[in-house]
Parts: sequence; C-alpha cells; structure tokens
Amino acid sequence: MLQVHFTAEDLVRVRVAAAPDPLWEITHSFQLLMAREVPPVFREWHRLVRPRLPRSSALLAALLPPRGYSPDFLTPDLGDRLGLEQSAALEEAVELVLGTPRAVLRRDLARLAASPGRLPARPGAVRHLAEGAPESLHELGAALRAYYRSALAPFWPHIRAHVDADRAVRARAVLRGGTAGLLDGFRPVLRWEPPLLRADYPVARDLRLEGRGLLLQPSFFCVRRPVTLADPGMAPVLVYPVQHTPGRPPRRIRGGAERPRARLDALIGRTRAAILEDVATGRTTGELAQRFSVSEAAASYHTAVLRRAGLLLSVRRSRHVVHTITPAGLALLNGPLDGPFGSPFSSPLDA
Repeated sequence: MLQVHFTAEDLVRVRVAAAPDPLWEITHSFQLLMAREVPPVFREWHRLVRPRLPRSSALLAALLPPRGYSPDFLTPDLGDRLGLEQSAALEEAVELVLGTPRAVLRRDLARLAASPGRLPARPGAVRHLAEGAPESLHELGAALRAYYRSALAPFWPHIRAHVDADRAVRARAVLRGGTAGLLDGFRPVLRWEPPLLRADYPVARDLRLEGRGLLLQPSFFCVRRPVTLADPGMAPVLVYPVQHTPGRPPRRIRGGAERPRARLDALIGRTRAAILEDVATGRTTGELAQRFSVSEAAASYHTAVLRRAGLLLSVRRSRHVVHTITPAGLALLNGPLDGPFGSPFSSPLDA
C-alpha cells in the first residue's frame, strides 16, 4: 500500500504535468519490453519494437529490471523542460541524467544491486557507471537516445494524444471540484481519503509531502498502478497510467496542400468538422449534442466516425465520455493532409 500524506499547503501545490515525460516513458516502456507478460493494448507495439532494439540497450537491461526498483536518477524532475519541443525535451532530460552527482549514482546503483533477485546483466558496466566514469556516462546517454529513437519517437504523437486526453479529463475535474475533485477523479487507481491519497503498491510506502506539493505525471506506458520515487527527499511525483482507447487510426490521410474551413466541411461534413474543432479542450457527448443541436445518439455517431479515423480520442469517466482531438485531428484542421498520421503501431516502423 502506498499512502501519500497531504497538508493544507500541499493541496494548493498539486499539479498535473503538461506533457509525457520522456524519461518515465523510456523507463516504463523498456520494463514492459523485458516483461514476460504484455497487456493486450501493448502487444502490437511490443511485436514491432522488440526485434529492433539497438545493441546499446544492453546497458538499459542492466539498469531497468522488468519488476522492482529502478534507479531514481534515471527519472529526475524535468520541470519546465517538459514544455520544450519533443527532441529538445529529450536532450535536456538526458543531459540532466548525465549530470547526476557521483554520490547519487553510487547510492541508487547500490540499491539496485541489493534488490531481491537482481543480477545485473553487465555488472562491470554498472560498476563503472556508479563511479561516474565518463565513458560509462557517455554510453548511458547514447543508450537512452538510441532507445528513444527506436521505441518511442515513431509513436510519440500517439503517446502525446493519450496524455492530452487525460489532461482534458483532469482539467474538467478541477473545474467541477477543485483539487479534491481532481484527486477523487483518479479512482480506482488512486483513492482520495483526506488527508491521504492511497494506492495499491508492491511494498508499504508512506510519502510525506510536507508542503512540497505533488506532481501528478500521466504516463502512456505505466501499467495498472502508479509509481513513485524510492528516495523521499526528491521532488514528490506520482506517475499514473492513462486510460487507453481501443481502435487504430488509418495509415494515412491524403489531400490538398491547403484547406480552408469550407474544404474541411466538404471532406468530413460540416457537423463533424465543427465537432473536431470544438473538442480541442475536451467535450462530453451530451455537451456536443447541446452545442450542435443534435441528439446524443447523433453526437455519439459523429464522434465514433472521427474516432475511427484517428482524429479524436474518447475516454470514459464515470457516467460520461470525454472526447479530445488527436495530433492527426489538429493536423487536419491546421495543416496539409500529406503525412504519416496513420496507426502508431504500424506505419512508422513498417514503412
């Protein structure tokens, strides 16, 4: 059981991360690749990525066991760096990892070595890394970058779309009920029982925020239950799994180079074009029905068509379904139709 202890000051310092964190996604996705059992929603990604792992991933295999402890220094607080463009955010993140003080490297890697059942595949490489050897740090940076390029970069728009959809749901919870409404909206993954936030966890943990607040980090590859850092002295973060939606967008959408609204109306229909524009900040089916003077059945049909085309995501929360636009939908609204907006689990690597 994990118990997060809040004070009144902590409640006003809760925030949801603005974007997926590349380091947490590297950590969780690599552990998923190494796991014996893969949830169905990730099996196509696993099938595509596992045979293409770069050789440098051997070092990651020594650092990221499929279960249990993973070194805290691999997932530092990125702060405002999450707001950077994709490749820039990754570079900043990797440089932050490589700048870890030697004492922290030794502490985290000693904890990894002492983890139950952990026998690192490359003990020599891990030992040199713990000593802060420049060549080992260079190898780690290269491994992180190569793995990200191979396993995550081709699918990043899909990952970002799911995180954006989750953020839209969280924003609505805050508007309805403030911080308490936000925290209560994470059930059943998290249970808000003031002043405690509880979650199922493989070990007994008490995280005391003590006025530092809490960063809630949505993660595409986090599976089943939330994750936090082992070191209570680091900036408090709780990484939680986003909800995955079934279905796959089409491989490619083609069209002209420029698209005024009239052409978009002709392409997908006036009502669907308006819905696509309107769901940028998240709308429920009922809200769409009211805004466009259609029945809820009609609104549900239009969103289903857009969802099958990969232009929006639909996430169920309690009695409502919240719809948000995807990167492919934004591209359709704002830019040329040429480009690989297709299935994140087919076209980028199969081409």
